[in-house]
Amino acid sequence: MANSPSPHSYHLFAVPTPLLETLTPRNNISSRDLTHQSQRAGDKDDTANIEEPSPRNPAITSTSTTLGRSCNVCQGASFANVDDQRNHFRSDWHRYNVKLRLNGKDAVGENEFTQLVEALEDSLSGLATLLSRATVKTRSRSPSPSSTRRNFPLTPLIWFHSPPSTQIGVYRAIFSSPDVTVPYLDQLREMQNCQEAEGKKWALFLVAGGHFAGAVVRVHRDRSKDNDVGKTKKGKPKKVVPDTEVILHKTFHRYTTRRKQGGSQSINDNAKGAAISAGAMLRRYGEQALRDDIRNLLQEWSDEVDQCERVWIRASVSNRRIFFDYEDPVLNKGDERLRTFPFPTRRPTQSELLRCLMELTKVKITHFTEEDLKAQDAAYLASLPKPKPVPVPVQPKEKPVQPQPPKLTKEEELLKDKWGRVLEMVSKGRLEALKPFWEKEHANLVGGGDDGVDIRIPKVTGEHQGQTILQVAASSGQEEVVQWLLEEKGADPTIDVPLESSIVDLDGVAPSRRRTAYDLASTKEVRNVFRRYAGSHPDKWDWFGAGRIPSALTVDQEEQRDEKKKVRRKGLKDKIKEREARQPATPESEPEPEVETKNVVGAFQEDKTGPRRLGGTTGDNSAVLGLTPEMKAKLERERRARAAEARMKALSGR
Repeated sequence: MANSPSPHSYHLFAVPTPLLETLTPRNNISSRDLTHQSQRAGDKDDTANIEEPSPRNPAITSTSTTLGRSCNVCQGASFANVDDQRNHFRSDWHRYNVKLRLNGKDAVGENEFTQLVEALEDSLSGLATLLSRATVKTRSRSPSPSSTRRNFPLTPLIWFHSPPSTQIGVYRAIFSSPDVTVPYLDQLREMQNCQEAEGKKWALFLVAGGHFAGAVVRVHRDRSKDNDVGKTKKGKPKKVVPDTEVILHKTFHRYTTRRKQGGSQSINDNAKGAAISAGAMLRRYGEQALRDDIRNLLQEWSDEVDQCERVWIRASVSNRRIFFDYEDPVLNKGDERLRTFPFPTRRPTQSELLRCLMELTKVKITHFTEEDLKAQDAAYLASLPKPKPVPVPVQPKEKPVQPQPPKLTKEEELLKDKWGRVLEMVSKGRLEALKPFWEKEHANLVGGGDDGVDIRIPKVTGEHQGQTILQVAASSGQEEVVQWLLEEKGADPTIDVPLESSIVDLDGVAPSRRRTAYDLASTKEVRNVFRRYAGSHPDKWDWFGAGRIPSALTVDQEEQRDEKKKVRRKGLKDKIKEREARQPATPESEPEPEVETKNVVGAFQEDKTGPRRLGGTTGDNSAVLGLTPEMKAKLERERRARAAEARMKALSGR
C-alpha cells in the first residue's frame, strides 16, 4: 500500500491514518527490542512488550502475490492479505513461538499449541502460564553460545518502518515506561485519539544558572466536539485551532552564580567553605529567592500540573531538589510522568521552551530503501564492540602465613630497652657511662642480687642472643671494656659462644666448632688483654684449655719483646750508617765568586762548532754556575762514568 505524500514533518498526535496502518517497528537490529523488552518484563507477562515484527525481521518473508505471505517463526503459517498477517502477529500462538525462539527452542505447530492451552485449568488465554513455564526451564540451564545474544545500546529514538522507503522516529521518553505492557506501535496509535475533555497537557521546566523557564502546554486537543469546522457566518473558512497551545508560562532570573566563574554559590560553599563577601551573600539570597519562586509557581499551577500527561524537567542534581525536597511538594520523585529531555538544551528562556516542545512533538522522517536498511544494519553490527570472553576465575594462591612476633608486655619492653642501652655502650666503648648504669640496673637486668656479669643476653633484645657482655666487647674490639670486665667484674672468658649466634667467620659461614670470647676478639690489642690477664692470674681460669688462649703474656715477656725491638731497630740504624760510609764522599764545592749577569750569559754563548756534551767542557766552571750541591754531585758522577767508558773502549781497542 502506497503512502500518501508526506510533508517534511508530522505532528506527533496528527500522524495520517494511512501511514499508521502500514507502520511496523523498526530498529537498527529489529530483534533487539524483542530481547530487551523480554528481559525488562522479568517474571511478568514477558511477551506483552513484544512488538509486531517488522519486514526487517527474519520472522517475516514478503513473497510474490501468487505465493502470498508467510511467517518463518510459526510452522506452515501463510496469509492471503495484510490483515490476516497482522492478526497472526497479535495471536498467542505467534507470540509464544517468538518467546521459544528467543530462548533457543524450536517453535510448535498450531495444533500442538492448542493442546497445550487446553491442558491448562484456568486461563482464558493460556499464554502467561505457558511463557512462565518456558522461562523457568530456560533459566535452569546455562545458555549455549548459539543462544547468547549481544546487548545493544538503546537509542533516544524509536523508529517505525513503512514500505517501501519511509521511516518515522519518535522519542522513546514520550512513551510509557517499559513496565507498562503495551507495545510502542499501539501506544503511537492511541496517541492520535484524545479522550480528555481539555486535551492532553504537558509541563516543561528548565532551570540553570539562576534562570528559570516553565510552561504548561496543550499538545493535543479533542477534535470530536468541533461540529462546525467548515465556514463562518460570513462564508469564510474558519481558522483551524492548532493542537499545540501554551496555556501557562513564566520565566524569571536570580543572581546565583559568579560571572565568568560558573557554579552556584552553595556548591562553592560546600567545596571551599562559606565565603563572607557581599557578592556571596547576594548569591545565597538569590538561590533562596529562586527556590521560593519556583515552589510558589508550582503551587499556583498545581491544578494544571496534576492534569499533565508528561512532566519534563531539565535541572542539575542540586537544582532538582527544588522540585521535590520540601514539605507537601506538587511533584514526587517516584511520579511516572517525570521525564528528562532526551537532547541538549540551552539557557532557560521562553523561546527555548518552545523549541524543546517542537523537538519533542515533531516526528522525524527518513527515506531509506530496503537495501539501505540492510547496509545500515551491517555497518551497525560492525561498529559494535565484540563481546569480551568471560574470564576464567583463577583461584588465588594462599599466601604463606608469616608468624607474627609475639607482643611484649610492659616489663619485657622495659627490659629490652635497658639491654639495648647496655649493648650500645659496650659496642661503642663508652666505659664511663657503662660503669654507673651497670651498678644501678644490673639487678634488674640479671634478675638477681649477684653481679651477674656472665648472664647470657636474653632473646627479647633481638641481637647478640645467648652471648655474654664480655663476648660482645671482644667482638666489638673494645679493649678497655674487656679489661674492665676481666679485672673488676670477674667476667668468665671460658663461656662458650652459642652456635646459633649472629657472629660468623670471615668467610661468611657460621662455625661449627667451639668458640670463646678470645676467638671473637677482632684486634690484636684485645687478644693481648686476655693474654696479660692470663699471665697475671694464671690460676683464676682455665685459660689455655677452656679459654682457648694460646699463651700468656707476662711483664718480663713484654720487656724482652721491647728489648728485642730496640736491638732490631739499632741494628737497622747501624746498617744504614755503614752503607752510607761505603759510598764515596763528594767534594764540597767552594763558594763561587759573584759574576756579573753579562758574563754568565756569555758563558753559555759558546762556540757551537765544538763538541756538545752534558756539563759543558772539562775545566770550564761556568757550566755549573747556579746549580745546587746535589745537582753538582750528580753532574760529577756523570763525568766520571763517561771517563770510565772511554778507558774501557781504549783497552778493548788495544
